[in-house]
Amino acid sequence: MAFLSVEQLDGRVSSTSGISVDFLRDWRRAALRLSAGHRTAFQHGYWLGAWYEAFHGVAPLIAVITDAVTGKDIAMVPMFSHIRRGIRIVEFADLGVSDNNAPILACDPSFDAASARAISMALVDGLRALPDRFDLLRLKKLPAYVGAKPNPLVSLGRLGSCSLNGNLVLTGDDYADYQASIKRMQMPRCWRVFSRHDGARFEIATDMSRAHELLDVMDMQQQERMQQLGSRFVLNDEAHGRFYRDVARQGVAEGYAVVSALVCDEGIVATTFGVRYGATYYLLRIGHAGKPWANCSPGLLVTERTMAALHAQGVRRFDLSIGNHDYKRRFGAEPVPLTDVSVALSWRGLPYMLRDHAAQGLRRFPKLAAVVARAIGKTR
Repeated sequence: MAFLSVEQLDGRVSSTSGISVDFLRDWRRAALRLSAGHRTAFQHGYWLGAWYEAFHGVAPLIAVITDAVTGKDIAMVPMFSHIRRGIRIVEFADLGVSDNNAPILACDPSFDAASARAISMALVDGLRALPDRFDLLRLKKLPAYVGAKPNPLVSLGRLGSCSLNGNLVLTGDDYADYQASIKRMQMPRCWRVFSRHDGARFEIATDMSRAHELLDVMDMQQQERMQQLGSRFVLNDEAHGRFYRDVARQGVAEGYAVVSALVCDEGIVATTFGVRYGATYYLLRIGHAGKPWANCSPGLLVTERTMAALHAQGVRRFDLSIGNHDYKRRFGAEPVPLTDVSVALSWRGLPYMLRDHAAQGLRRFPKLAAVVARAIGKTR
């Protein structure tokens, strides 16, 4: 039987009975809990702290799940709430900037299937009991594991139901062997071509000032690319710009935030931004100066040079981000499935949950999904 405690608007806690769930509205308070728990790079304090500071139009809602018998924290779920078309929705703290979303898990507990389900349902019941009268819980891009721990929230959905996936490269301990496995990409030749330019070098920013300078160039490079493609670019607006620079400000010195570049006397030719946690690195953004430098494939080259530098520092897992671009296969990336969860918290959320489930089901049949997408497009 689960014990459930819910923080009311006046700060009091009410309870019903087995796992305890408290909801905090301030990330700074929540960050003091489970500071040493299992997480991915996107549940790091630098990432979440910067997120809650940068995106002001959201209402923080952080669930802290506790063992009612021992009083020990089991998990923390960083979320926010918002209203869309009159529907009150709870989601992960993401807004499209994170490659995955997950709870922070305590170091010691292990979950069997029944325990995972109990934890997940305690979260759902807690949200339903809040006076906010939420309608829908949407949890997107859930990995199956958080560190070495199974992700209990995956039990609320179907494994692999997300339309996106990670792209993981496992290099092994010998980087020369990995380089040989991608020899068709001709990265050594690209480096030789780039090195003919005066002052040619690869660098990783080691201080905030240089990191911000490289991010400024990255914004311009990516915006020019998006304009060429006729696509909207938002990563340099006020909120996103503040977010990425705050992550860099906090994390560059200790190697959590990785901002790298190909540089020569002619300027900054290519840039990357990613985050590292333990032996795993996530590549999140790539910018380059375009066609004049095409003979050295600057986007691919700056990625490979970043991987080589981080491999020398002990990184062995390189996630090349969500989205299945062809170059990721050429790097040897294997897809990593992610899970989407949609739970109705009220009758008003039920149609949205059913629509989400239908979309998730269609993803198992790509040809049918394409037909439906074309039909929907024609009827709009």
